[in-house]
Amino acid sequence: MTNVSTSHPAIDRTLVGVALMLGFCLTAPLLDVAAKLASESIPVGQITTARFIVQCAIMAPFIWSMGLSLRVARVEWSALVFRAVLLLISTFCFIAAIRVMPLADALAIVFVAPFIVLLVGKFYLGEDVGARRVGAALVGFVGVLFVIQPSFVAFGSAALFPLGTAVGFAFYILITRGLSRRMHPVTLQFYTGLIASVLCLPVILLAQGSGSELFDPVWPVGVNWLWLLGVGFFATLSHMMMTYALSQAPSATLAPLQYLELPVATLFGYLVFHDFPNSLALTGIAIIIGAGLYMIHRERVTARQLVTERAAPPT
Repeated sequence: MTNVSTSHPAIDRTLVGVALMLGFCLTAPLLDVAAKLASESIPVGQITTARFIVQCAIMAPFIWSMGLSLRVARVEWSALVFRAVLLLISTFCFIAAIRVMPLADALAIVFVAPFIVLLVGKFYLGEDVGARRVGAALVGFVGVLFVIQPSFVAFGSAALFPLGTAVGFAFYILITRGLSRRMHPVTLQFYTGLIASVLCLPVILLAQGSGSELFDPVWPVGVNWLWLLGVGFFATLSHMMMTYALSQAPSATLAPLQYLELPVATLFGYLVFHDFPNSLALTGIAIIIGAGLYMIHRERVTARQLVTERAAPPT
């Protein structure tokens, strides 16, 4: 009797994409845990530098083994450098935040980034964005205020650092949209790590002996080496998982799954640091997730309507 396979290539690719996105949601918070543990004795600037040096070191062998070209068109360099600077700023701000804030609170504020991307797309890039999605983005900003308010009272201006991460990451996403169509993901990640490392190292060297709490480097001792390596390793692994997930499955399918990162981060924050958001912050997190999922729902509805209109016969 002959076995007949009922699998479909498109379905298989979607399942792979979903699995990779779930992997992202599990590994990305481990980056945050490693960074928070490292920040107890290592300056934020040094942790940020280590994150990009490790990423560059991990990507280099893949460039060689996959036979990828390192040639970059001259017109692409400005976008590459700007992309690296934005991710550098985003990383620095987030590590500075979680040094004192619970992981879940800081990450919830960062989830305002998709709302910023949407609003920039509408008001600056002229993209067709409906009033309902704009409304959902504004509601999401209200949720962020719910999270920031108790955090600002408890931690002061450090509670504003995640907003810097959100803004930087939003523009990082916009630039990546264009570059990802022209460059291989591994090459893109390698150059991001290389450029950011080149920008970070002089700052750290100049800060040596300055006494700066954020930049003056120290020699890591014992387990701190593991935390620094963990920051770079989990950052690289999670970002590559997300990149390849988006190449396997539609973004509309994967986008809602990304919100699983928040409960995972909350769980890790509680287990490792005994941190848990208060009731006001939990309310804000719920608003942010709800607004984000509604925005994704409206994007799907709009996409279906567009397909229907294009398929309709001319009258």
